[in-house]
Amino acid sequence: MTLQLPYDRYLAECGSKHLALYRALRDAIATGALPPGDRLPSSRQLAAAYGVSRGSVSLAYDMLSAEGYVRAGVGKGTFVTGEAGARAAGAPDSAAGTSGAAGESTGARGAAGDWPGAAGTGAGNASGGAEGRAPAPELSAWGRRVAEMEVRRRLGNGRRDESRPDAVSFAPRGLGERWFPWMEWKSSVAAQWRKLADRPDDASETEGSLELRRQIAGRLRRERGIVCRPEEVVVTGGSMQAIAILAQLLLEEGRSAVVENPCYPGTRDAVTATGATLVPAPVDAEGIVPRDWDAGMLFVTPTRQFPTGAVLKLERRLELLAWASRRQAWIVEDDYDSDFRWGGRPIEPLKSLDREGRVAYVGSFSRSMRAEVRIGYAVLPASLREPFVRAKSLYDPYPEGIAEQRALAEWMAEGGYDRHMRRSRRIFHKLQSKLREGLEVGMGELFEVVPSDAGLLLFAYWRGKPSDYRRLTDRCREYGVGWGDGRKYSATPDEKDAGRPSALFGFAHLDEAEVEEGLSRIRRAAESLGLLESAQSNQGGRAHA
Repeated sequence: MTLQLPYDRYLAECGSKHLALYRALRDAIATGALPPGDRLPSSRQLAAAYGVSRGSVSLAYDMLSAEGYVRAGVGKGTFVTGEAGARAAGAPDSAAGTSGAAGESTGARGAAGDWPGAAGTGAGNASGGAEGRAPAPELSAWGRRVAEMEVRRRLGNGRRDESRPDAVSFAPRGLGERWFPWMEWKSSVAAQWRKLADRPDDASETEGSLELRRQIAGRLRRERGIVCRPEEVVVTGGSMQAIAILAQLLLEEGRSAVVENPCYPGTRDAVTATGATLVPAPVDAEGIVPRDWDAGMLFVTPTRQFPTGAVLKLERRLELLAWASRRQAWIVEDDYDSDFRWGGRPIEPLKSLDREGRVAYVGSFSRSMRAEVRIGYAVLPASLREPFVRAKSLYDPYPEGIAEQRALAEWMAEGGYDRHMRRSRRIFHKLQSKLREGLEVGMGELFEVVPSDAGLLLFAYWRGKPSDYRRLTDRCREYGVGWGDGRKYSATPDEKDAGRPSALFGFAHLDEAEVEEGLSRIRRAAESLGLLESAQSNQGGRAHA
C-alpha cells in the first residue's frame, strides 16, 4: 500500500528517522488522514518506501502503540485505534477505550497528555473538537523534544520481566537498600529537621548548605586533588540537575556538543533537549578518543568512563584541555562512580589540571548513598557560577532537601560517611570479584569484560553473533535473569546495529548468593541454546581422558 507522509519535513526538524516517522504517522492519525480501523503498512513496506531500516519503523510503531494511537494484532497487522481498529486487531470491546456517545478513543493517548497537540502543528485542535475533550497544549520546541524523549524512555524501560519473584537482575540499580545504614541516616535527618525550627527562613541559599559545601570542598582537596573554595561549589538535586542546567546555559539550536559514545543517557537527553547538534565521540579501551571537534562543549567521564569503565590516560586528558583552549569551549567533567575503587592510583581529574577555568566538575552522592538521596554538586569556573546559580534559582529558589544536606554535612564531619564508604568498598569489592570471575572464567566464550578498577558495574561486549545475543537474552528471561542492554547507552540510539552488542552487569544491589545464582542461570540458559558446552559434558570429557 502507498502512504504519503510528511516524513522529510519532520526529519529535517528533528534529525531522527524513527521520531520523524512517529510524528508524521501521529499527525496523520490525529487529523483523520488515517481514520480508525485503517491498517498501516508492514514494517518492511514502510521501510522500503522511505529508505529507513525496519528497526526504525518498528520503534515508531511501538511508540504509537504505547501512546494508544495504534493497536497490533498478532498475525493481523497494525491498525489505527478506535472501535474498528480494535476489532480488526482482535482486541475485546472494552480495550478500545471509547467514550460512549462521542465514540472518541480515550486510551493511553489521553492519559499521556494528548500528544497530537504536543507536536505543535495544530493537529490537536483538529482532533480535539469532540465535546468534553480538553484542548491539547501547544508545547514549545523544547517541550516537544522532551516529550518525545519521554516516550522513548518508557519504551526502553518496559523490558524488565517482573513476573518471577525470584528473578535476578544485573541491571545497574546503584547501592542496594540492604547495604545502606538507613536507621543512622534517618536519625541524622530527623535531628536536622528539629534544628531547622530554630533557624530564620532566609538562612538557606540557592547554592545549598554552606556546611555541606565546606565538607565537599575539603573532601575534593584531600581525595581528588581539586583545590576549590566552598563558594565555588553549588549543591544540586543530583548530578543530572547540574548537567541539565549547564546544557541549558551553554547550548541551543545552531550549537554543537560532544558526547561520549556510549554515554550516560541523561547527558544525551540534556543535549538533545536544547536543540543543539550532538556529536558522538568514540570510546576505546583508554576512554574518549580526542579529535578537533567543531563544537563548543564536551561532556566526558574521564575517571571512569560511563558505562565502559575505561580510564582516560593523562595524554588524552591534556589533549582535551588543549582542544577546549583552542576552541574556546567548555568541558563538563562528570566524575561518576569513581568513589568505589578496587585498585590502581586515582587519576587526576581534568578539573585539577585546568588552568584556564574551562572545566565544570560534577559529582553526586546518589551512587555512594542511595538514588533516593538526591544530592549532587558542581564545582564551577568563576565565569559560570553566577549564571548557573541564577538558572538554578528558577527551579529551586530555596535549596532542595536542606535537612538532608545539613545531615550529610554533619555525617561527613563526624566520620559516619567515611565509615559507610569503608564498609561498602569491602562488600562491593567481593561482589565485583565474584561477578568478574564468573563472567571471565565461566562464560569467557560469550562475554568480553572490559577491564576496570572502579565502579559498581561491569561492562562487557558480546563475542558472538548479534542473533545469538538476542536468543540468549530471551532465553535468560525465561530463566528469570537479566542485565542492562548496552544499546540504551548509545549516544545515537536511532542508529540500528551501531556496533557490537554489549551488556552491563550491576552488582551493588545484590548479595553473593544472588550473584552466584544469576551467573548460574545465565550459564544454564546458554547451555540450553548450545552456546556453551554443559559442565557435565566437560566433566565427562576430563574423566574419560
